[in-house]
Amino acid sequence: MLYVLKIYAAMLVVFFAADMLWLGVVARGFYRRHLGHWLAAEPNWTAAILFYLLFILGILVFVVLPGLEAVSLGRSLALGALFGLVTYATYDLTNLATARDWPLVVTAVDMAWGTVLSTLVAAAGFLAGKLFA
Repeated sequence: MLYVLKIYAAMLVVFFAADMLWLGVVARGFYRRHLGHWLAAEPNWTAAILFYLLFILGILVFVVLPGLEAVSLGRSLALGALFGLVTYATYDLTNLATARDWPLVVTAVDMAWGTVLSTLVAAAGFLAGKLFA
């Protein structure tokens, strides 16, 4: 159990750092430009933290642990990319289908980011698992 908690903690650090860099620096202007009227003045940190905790749990259970079991970084990377694409697509394509004036460019960029982020976190989790083994 401690082994899995160490992997989870490593993934949490990588996910949070990468996503804060993306949201706070790299894509900040992009989201403000395209979704400014939708954005709250301050994030709901309770909801954000709950998302992070659950999303990382999903990557751990459905991506990293199967990759470690198969002793395959490639498997973790492929599953991580797929997990990120599917989960971010769920959010973005639902918004595109149901929200008035939801920008297609946001859907495309966000799905790409989710794929990259999940792949990165999957790699970190796999490598942490090898390190802590």
